[in-house]
Amino acid sequence: MSVQTTNQPAAIGTGFRAWLGALLNRLGQNMQQSMELRSRLDQLTALENKSDAELAKLGITRAQIPYYVFRDRIWL
Repeated sequence: MSVQTTNQPAAIGTGFRAWLGALLNRLGQNMQQSMELRSRLDQLTALENKSDAELAKLGITRAQIPYYVFRDRIWL
């Protein structure tokens, strides 16, 4: 049995399909990141609108709000 290798593409359009798949994948990732950021910005706004007494009940100060919202991303 012999094996032959050629430089011919496996199928016409394979490169385009791979490119399109990568493009759609990247667009999906960007959309997910955008939605996550929007959610966190909404959280920041909601906490900024709370009184100091309400923040104290949560155990945070006004200066700690960004750290509280991004606590899973910031290791301080």
